[in-house]
Amino acid sequence: MCKKTENTEQQFRNAMAECRELFVKKLHDYGASWRILRPSSLTDQLYIKAKRIRSLEIKREAMVDEGIRPEFMAIINYGIVGLIQIEKGFADEVDMTPEEAMTHYDRHAQEALALMLRKNHDYDEAWRSMRVSSYTDFILTKLQRVKEMEDLQGRTLVSEGIDSNYMDIINYAVFGVIKLS
Repeated sequence: MCKKTENTEQQFRNAMAECRELFVKKLHDYGASWRILRPSSLTDQLYIKAKRIRSLEIKREAMVDEGIRPEFMAIINYGIVGLIQIEKGFADEVDMTPEEAMTHYDRHAQEALALMLRKNHDYDEAWRSMRVSSYTDFILTKLQRVKEMEDLQGRTLVSEGIDSNYMDIINYAVFGVIKLS
């Protein structure tokens, strides 16, 4: 493994550890309240986070005291929630303990890392030369694709699937967190 890839892996792990810490705190305060989110609502939640990032990138001024980096972190956490919801389905009430939620969280975070390492090998660290605004646009594009797939109710012809799009969204958001650190 080359030196830069090792650095990328550690930076990815550090960003994910920060997101995990925030997720644990929110689980403490709210429990797994996100379990009630239907797929379309979760997609819309991700969408508004990405749209806010794009708005802040364009306007360069925030009226709410939260910057772009925390929004990327929220996208990472909601992306993992999305993967959990795809796997478990949504519920009418909270049906998951914080411990169970963290077991799922950690597994999906590890899968995102493994995917990033494979893609990063093939793309040769291209993400490092990209602008943060491109991550935002790619996330919004992936979310538009997810919306289309949801509207088609899974009757797609060639798409990779919603879970693959969520994984890419998570990884682009991690790159954003790393670049803004």
